[in-house]
Amino acid sequence: MPGEFHINPSHALAFAFVLTRIAGALVFVPLPGIRNSLELGRLVLAVALTLAVYPAWPANIPGEMSPGLIALTMLGEAGFGVAIGLSIGFLLETFVIAAQVFGLQAGYSYASTLDPNSQADTTVLQVFAQLSASLLFISLGLDREVIRIFASSLQSFPPGGYQVTERAARMIIELGSNMFTTGLRLALPIVALLALVDISLALMGRIHAQLQLLTIAFPAKMLLSLVLLALLLSTFPAVFEGTSRRTISALTALVHP
Repeated sequence: MPGEFHINPSHALAFAFVLTRIAGALVFVPLPGIRNSLELGRLVLAVALTLAVYPAWPANIPGEMSPGLIALTMLGEAGFGVAIGLSIGFLLETFVIAAQVFGLQAGYSYASTLDPNSQADTTVLQVFAQLSASLLFISLGLDREVIRIFASSLQSFPPGGYQVTERAARMIIELGSNMFTTGLRLALPIVALLALVDISLALMGRIHAQLQLLTIAFPAKMLLSLVLLALLLSTFPAVFEGTSRRTISALTALVHP
């Protein structure tokens, strides 16, 4: 009859599978303020990204799949999205690891604020590092690279075609280890300077026992760490770009076996 609206079951299943894959990735990507947003806003973001890769939607999905097969396929799609989301999350948490390492030594662990993602108390430097990493992620165009990877994955691994392999697990573990090693390398200059400050103050205290060094040690370490952090900030974009290039290359190799 005229005016009737028909939904193709194949298109509906393709939309549901792609949405599940993208939503699984958004769970682990620490976007600023995404945890505070309304459920409807996060759903709209996932739907918008799903529609953005519409040209890559699979066209050969049978419309008469059993409920058990649909649930199993959606579980596999969520796992694939979680793998991509974890990889991006490791990239964005690199600066947070560095801030956590040297922030404790510098004395900034006493200055806590509310983390916009986890709603937990965290140090000011960690929030600053997380926001800086998110800004670099957007400014370098990595969001478009992630969408391109999702579109490519739909060609290489249509819904139901992805299986967890040892190679994929090894890639996730390697990206996680790179997060810790890169974060430690970023924090080591400041940690080394603060160690030298502690040794110098200890020697001065041994030479002049009457000096009250405790009152000046705390602000001196905080000031020196801020000065060195300001000097090292110019190198952070290059480090983030190099780390992101390795992450994108690993994800590209994952979707193009």
